[in-house]
Amino acid sequence: MPLPFLTADRAFETADDVALPYHDRDRWRRPYRPGPWRVGAAAILLLLASFVLFSAVIIAATASPSSAGVVFGVALVAIVGALRLLRMGTWVSAHGLRQVGLFTTRTVPWDQVVAVRTVQQPVRWLGLPRTVQGQALLLVRRGRPATPAEPLLTSHNADFLGRGTAFDRAADSVEVWADEYRRD
Repeated sequence: MPLPFLTADRAFETADDVALPYHDRDRWRRPYRPGPWRVGAAAILLLLASFVLFSAVIIAATASPSSAGVVFGVALVAIVGALRLLRMGTWVSAHGLRQVGLFTTRTVPWDQVVAVRTVQQPVRWLGLPRTVQGQALLLVRRGRPATPAEPLLTSHNADFLGRGTAFDRAADSVEVWADEYRRD
């Protein structure tokens, strides 16, 4: 079963001369692949879910079906959490820019985007409270002068930790999408 949200289009690896190598620009896509930290955490969560599912089968055979149903529900929550973890990231299309988090999704239309730029600043390490010096791709929105720019990607998140070149490519491609579609 193909999981289209796991893979970025391979056109970025082959077509260096084309900035936006997509045929269907109305489709939401992540212009980079999920990093090994994100994929590893999802794999461990799915492994845990398989053990919980196995225990649900044993509980269903030996105990009441209601307790097996509760354990089965816990396994489903773990599976949904792992899939949502894999879906997290920054997505782009001709409609705008979408930032998918674990519990929330924010979509900003291109006409509300003032700038998308890469800056050096303290960033959170793997989303934890600890900060380190790194790079962040910032989104500056129209009509929000009092709020600070929102980081879309950081060089030390689960997708780009230890993958500086991948961060540079992803930041460049999001900036190209912004330059192509935002209106001044």
